[in-house]
Amino acid sequence: MFDFLFSLGYFGLFIISFLSASLVPLASEFFVLGMPPLGYNVWLVIVVATIGSYSGSLLNYYFGKKGTDFVLGRYIKINPKTWARAERFYERWGPVALFFSWVPFIGDPLTAVAGALHMHLGVFSFWVLFGKTLRYLVLLGIASRFIDMF
Repeated sequence: MFDFLFSLGYFGLFIISFLSASLVPLASEFFVLGMPPLGYNVWLVIVVATIGSYSGSLLNYYFGKKGTDFVLGRYIKINPKTWARAERFYERWGPVALFFSWVPFIGDPLTAVAGALHMHLGVFSFWVLFGKTLRYLVLLGIASRFIDMF
């Protein structure tokens, strides 16, 4: 499957980034780190991964906003402890909490909680895009120390 997604290039990166940011437990880091050494433009990798990741978070947001009980309750199971932890984190930090939407296990529920709490889409988008973009910049910046990417 991974070979197939790599063969799709930037579109495959978008798909894996989208899925990993939705409530599906995947990690996009493997693809993000693997593409520049294969000749893909590092800046396009950052842009595509960010857009895919943001799109997956946006799906979570709308699940939370439009149908928390219907969609999340019936089809997607989130551990109640994880959901409660995300709510507490969000209550403590407010919209800035969405900067951490990239953090494994808590980031996806954070975006759904923001939707359930009917956060303004502009505020949601700012913090999620800021956090996810910075994540990929730092990830590839650190990796470039070890792998010649640029």
